[in-house]
Amino acid sequence: MTAPEHSEARTTVVEQPGPWTHRDVAANGARFHIAELGEGPLVLLLHGFPQFWWTWRHQLPALAEAGYRAVAMDLRGVGGSDRTPRGYDPANMALDVTGVIRSLGEPDAALVGHGLGGYLAWTAAVMRPKLVRRLAVTSMPHPRNWRSALLRDPRQTAASSFVWGVQRPWVPERRLVADDGALVARLMREWSGPRAPEAEDVDIYRQAMAIPSTAHCSVEPYRWLVRSMARPDGIQFNRRMKRPVLSPTLHLHGSLDPVIRARSSAGSNAYVEAPYRWRLFDGMAHFPQEEDPVAFSTELIDWLRDPEPDR
Repeated sequence: MTAPEHSEARTTVVEQPGPWTHRDVAANGARFHIAELGEGPLVLLLHGFPQFWWTWRHQLPALAEAGYRAVAMDLRGVGGSDRTPRGYDPANMALDVTGVIRSLGEPDAALVGHGLGGYLAWTAAVMRPKLVRRLAVTSMPHPRNWRSALLRDPRQTAASSFVWGVQRPWVPERRLVADDGALVARLMREWSGPRAPEAEDVDIYRQAMAIPSTAHCSVEPYRWLVRSMARPDGIQFNRRMKRPVLSPTLHLHGSLDPVIRARSSAGSNAYVEAPYRWRLFDGMAHFPQEEDPVAFSTELIDWLRDPEPDR
């Protein structure tokens, strides 16, 4: 794809129209696309796989109406953000997140992360605690819990078949873009509960994955998570994550999540030395922010407003 074609794909796919505005911000040596709406305390939304900022399309207006500055960013290598050759380890990607907070001119943010975005939100809260006012994570255990479950729980090991599958070179990328992103649609369907995202929204994810280099960049963080387990950098990261989270934390999970078992997430409060609230969404799976956006937004906003968020 030539540069003009890449620009056109970004404009038509990534910059979806709505009440929000699109722009780029510089952080941690790269350029990141954001969609933002509203004024007030910053709430920074971090997407997971196989998505981009669009997964937060329902939460952006809900948060803005509630009096927050809602910003959804595209992670490194995805959507409208830079596709760099390196930098997909969680420590560096967490610095992307905290760098965006600073670039937005804010003293701190409430971080809301789903899936991989949740993993990075946990990491950012440990690495830069002064920049994370509050922490809300859905569909992702604390990194140490995730690592332990992946290695020791046979059911979680089986549920994480996708993570193991992307360790092969080149093949996963080709599968993700084959047949106009048919695998993306299948994953969205299989990982959702009874109320799956609409077909037209899934088509947007398929088109976004087709932007050159996106598939490769999307799976690189998962390759690091597995391949680093026995390497010094992975062992060091795991030790670093022993530091307690000092931000009030909301931990959300779908009872039907087939990718990350609720049992794997439960117990993450062991690493939180702050008010911690656990909420299990009955009848929802891996994408609660899309499966029931009203319930998800209500839970999130009520917690953000609660001066005593430990109940």
